[in-house]
This record gives sequence, structure tokens and C-alpha cells, in this order.
Amino acid sequence: MKQIKIFTLFFISVAMALAGCTGGGAEGGSGTDRIVLAAYTTPREAYGQLIPLFQSQWLAETGRRVVFEESYLGSGAQSRAVVEGFEADIVALSLAADVNRIKQAGLITHDWQQNDHNGFVTTSVVAFAVRKGNPLQIQDWSDLRRPGIEILTPNPKMSGGAMWNILGAYGAALRGNIDGIPGEDPEAAMMLLKDILRNVSVMDQSARDSIVNYEMGIGDLAITYENEVLVGRNSGQDYELILPASTILIENPIAIVDVNVDKHGSREVTEAFLDFLLTPEAQAIFAQHGLRVVNPEAAAASAEFYPEIDDLFTVDFFVGWDQVMIEIFGDGGLYDQVLLQVHRR
Repeated sequence: MKQIKIFTLFFISVAMALAGCTGGGAEGGSGTDRIVLAAYTTPREAYGQLIPLFQSQWLAETGRRVVFEESYLGSGAQSRAVVEGFEADIVALSLAADVNRIKQAGLITHDWQQNDHNGFVTTSVVAFAVRKGNPLQIQDWSDLRRPGIEILTPNPKMSGGAMWNILGAYGAALRGNIDGIPGEDPEAAMMLLKDILRNVSVMDQSARDSIVNYEMGIGDLAITYENEVLVGRNSGQDYELILPASTILIENPIAIVDVNVDKHGSREVTEAFLDFLLTPEAQAIFAQHGLRVVNPEAAAASAEFYPEIDDLFTVDFFVGWDQVMIEIFGDGGLYDQVLLQVHRR
């Protein structure tokens, strides 16, 4: 168990140091470009800082203004909206499976993971938010099965964050890193999930909705992104961050939607925006908002505030998202089976 404090001033200074001299540019030039951004809810505030920086940079470099149309939903809901006709130029989602859904629909035609960061723009880990002083002494996944604990976690049918939460608990159990649960025992791991879900009082549509409800005083504990807790504490919330000994690395993908950028004539500016988000300057801003980052320079600058976790695993432990979406989150899959048992109690 680790309780972590984040030092906002450090991240602000890193962002300023790496930002260099990105200026607003001179007035003038002609024409306006447009980017339609479809993102999951958690990094909304980060994009609130990043978009004006890119707008200034693009104006200075090209003499053209760029207007953003932004949409923020739970990752799964956002992915389905794009498939069903929302013409996003770029998607920034919680998990690779949601980008793959768009690719399978024929809207992304390139290999979106073919870059230095495997298509990811940020990472995080599944963590717990607990009340000030940790009155229930929550230390690890096994504590979440105790009767009477009121837990918040989003709905996996809508939220990528919720899927990560389920995988974090289930994977830690299968890996034999939860007290009282034998490793490599799917039945025992399912029992853990059942006990945890029995304690869930609110299942929101997104990770952001879930943490907002927690901030309103609902629940004893929220299973959430590490960065949600860090950002909340920076804004004056007094809940605390608990990192379980075994948890999953959240990998957040970003991809250009080829069919839409070609239709809109926005490929050049959208590609420039994606490249910008991977720069040290932009990555330092993501870090300021509690996200772990993929750019080596920004990651090295913030590493001391993201301590190592005893057993940090990835979705590859489950043989990748294709397998996960069938066996765990598919119709009649493991999650549905566990939820059915919970409702039969």
C-alpha cells in the first residue's frame, strides 16, 4: 500500500521549462482549420490547456487559425458514437479496444499503433480514492470485499475506466498477489469480483462522473484512475490515494480517423495536433494533470512522483484486448456472469 502526494508546483515548472517559447503568433494570414476531437472524460482539463497552446503554435507556423469542436464521453460511449456517425477527426480514448472498434468499422484505415509509443499518448494505473485518514484502513483489493463498504466504480458497458478497474482486480487475483486468494484460480478471482461488485452503490457512465459523485460525499471508496485522485487533491479535495500492490497499467490510445479527416480536408492540421500532443511540452502538461506520460523526457522529469508498483501488469497478461472483449466483456462473458450472480443475491 502506498499513499502518494503530488506536487503541483513541480509539474507546472516542468511544463513551463519544456514549453519553451510557444507564442501566439502574429495576427493575419487567411483561412481557418477545424479539428473535431472525441475524447474520454478524464483528460478534459488537460486538453483545456493543450488546445490553446496548439492553436497559438499553428497560427504562428501557418498563419491559419484552428477551431476545435470537443466532445467528452465515457470511452466506450464515445467509440460507439464515432462508429454510428459522429465525424471525429481524432479520438483520444481510454483503451485500445475502443479505437479498434472504430478501425473495424472501416473508419481508421492505417495502423494506428505504428509509432514510437504504440499509439498511446498517456498512461495511468488503477487506484483507490479513500476518505481522509483512510478510516476504513483500505490497503488492497482484498479489503474491497468486506461487507458494508460502499464502493463507486463506473459501468463497463459505457466506460473504459470501468473495464480497467475490473481487469485490475481480476488480474491481481489471477497473479496470486491478493491475500487469501490463490493465484491462477479463475473461480477464486471471480469470487473476488462478485464480492467487490456487491459493494458497489453507484455505477456511473464515466470515470469522471464517478469521481464527481465521490467528491459529493457518496461512497466510502472509489476505484478510479490514479490521475483522477491526484487532480482532485490538487483542487482541494481531501480524499487520499491508495495504490494496490498489484494493479494494471492503463494505456490511453489516440488515433486519427482517416475517413473523417479526408472528408473534412483536415488531415494536415490533425496530424500536426497529434504530433504536438507527444512533444515534451504537451506531455509535461498531461503530467501536471496527474497522468503518467509516454514521452521519455517528460516521463523522466516526473518519475519521482509516480513510484514503482510492486506488480504492475498490462492487458497483455490477458492476451490482449481482442481476447478481453470476448471472454471478459463480451455478451455472456465473465463480467456478465459475475454481475448475474450479484443480482441473484
